[in-house]
Amino acid sequence: MSATLSEATQAAFARHPIRLILNGQSRELHVLPWTMLLDLLREQLDLVGSKKGCDHGQCGACTVLRDGKRINACLTLAVMCDGAKLTTVEGLADGDQLHPMQQAFIKHDAFQCGYCTPGQICSAVGLVNEGRAQTPGEISELMSGNLCRCGAYTNIRDAIEEALPRCQQSGGDQ
Repeated sequence: MSATLSEATQAAFARHPIRLILNGQSRELHVLPWTMLLDLLREQLDLVGSKKGCDHGQCGACTVLRDGKRINACLTLAVMCDGAKLTTVEGLADGDQLHPMQQAFIKHDAFQCGYCTPGQICSAVGLVNEGRAQTPGEISELMSGNLCRCGAYTNIRDAIEEALPRCQQSGGDQ
């Protein structure tokens, strides 16, 4: 939305300070009140892993973790994240060591074109944090908000099933 407003119009609005922990780093940012979290991540912070798919919260390509729970960044105002701990797909790995869920997605070829993969992985980590998915059916149901146009659902479910115990031992997105 900010791209459609003139610089003079944007200047008339006060930017709001927000503080958050983003991928393990403390950040203080100033955002316009209508800035969506996805736009902040992609356009201002150059964290382009989260994708803009439908921009209506229906595909899950923009899924990130706020305080360990999955959210659609395209539907979340950045100011709503003040004081939150945010994790994007870029923040899951520990240096060169991939997160167990990322490792499992690679092992099970749980992606084809890769567009939905960051959202799928963040959603899967959130699913682990929720502690509700124990069976293949529960995993499929609880991942149903993340669409894959390539149809890699079986591989995605297999990857989550394999990574589930390892992620639970390591504390989810930690």
